[in-house]
Amino acid sequence: MTRFYDLASLTKPLVTAPLALAFLDLDADRRWPLGFHDRETPLTVRQLLSHSSGLPPWRPFTGEPVAQQLRREAMGHPLLRPATPGLATYSDLNYRLLAELLEAETGAPFVKLGAASGLNPAPWSTPPTVIPDGPDATAWPLATETSLPARSPWLPHDANARAGMQGHAGLGAAPAQLHAALIRWVAAGWPQRMAVETAPGEDGARWGLGLRVAHAGQGRFGQLLSSIPPGIGTCILEDPTEAAPLPTPGLEADPGPASGWWFHLGYTGPALFFRPSDQACIGLLLHRRGPDGVLLDAESLRARRWATLARFVGQSGG
Repeated sequence: MTRFYDLASLTKPLVTAPLALAFLDLDADRRWPLGFHDRETPLTVRQLLSHSSGLPPWRPFTGEPVAQQLRREAMGHPLLRPATPGLATYSDLNYRLLAELLEAETGAPFVKLGAASGLNPAPWSTPPTVIPDGPDATAWPLATETSLPARSPWLPHDANARAGMQGHAGLGAAPAQLHAALIRWVAAGWPQRMAVETAPGEDGARWGLGLRVAHAGQGRFGQLLSSIPPGIGTCILEDPTEAAPLPTPGLEADPGPASGWWFHLGYTGPALFFRPSDQACIGLLLHRRGPDGVLLDAESLRARRWATLARFVGQSGG
């Protein structure tokens, strides 16, 4: 059986960032068109792509403008915290705003723009594996009186995306479909343009224009990826199981040196890795439901990704 996967935040590097790089001026000040009339510093596409805009991690997608939402204080959940001053803070809001700018610039709805990637925008005809609601469903009522969007097997899993794709989530793919999309993505040069170190982030992260540096410290994906020989091309690794993941190496606080790879992770489980030196690209397809039907926590999800990558590294001679 061919499985279908909710790609979640892989929408950002595979769809939204390429569109922004193709259609938008990276350094024009966008405060006024986006409604940030009280902001004292410029707001640019470059900042949005690199998560260095200073926006907090999350607000519910209710159709209300982001700037208007942020004028109201919302506390009580880690997703609602303020950004860390001076550091890139990973935020869905950056890509929601990029989607707004793209729709204004092109005159086309984001869903139509996204379909040109070769991936499937929701609602889907084939549902992916269902996973339980996560932290955004808990944070939702703390930030808005609007009801949580209804669940549907044909819509993206996370509550924010259920209410609207808008640049940060909402596309899915079967393995062969993602493989073809990644080949086109690499050939078009998009990841090469994203893999440009732009902004320091929290916990030692380094962000480019849509991708993040994969460091080679203990327990980090770059530690595994560093041993993959050149010339592997574009590969899709699929692990559709719900088996309990084996323990992984402990994740040390020091991120270590850059591995030469860049990456992005999807909330629902999939991941994307790219090496500019030889344009190697790995798409990881798995889901986040554990053997008891519960949502895997971040560490267990890292373990499932680690195990899938480790098998591939061994097979590739790394």
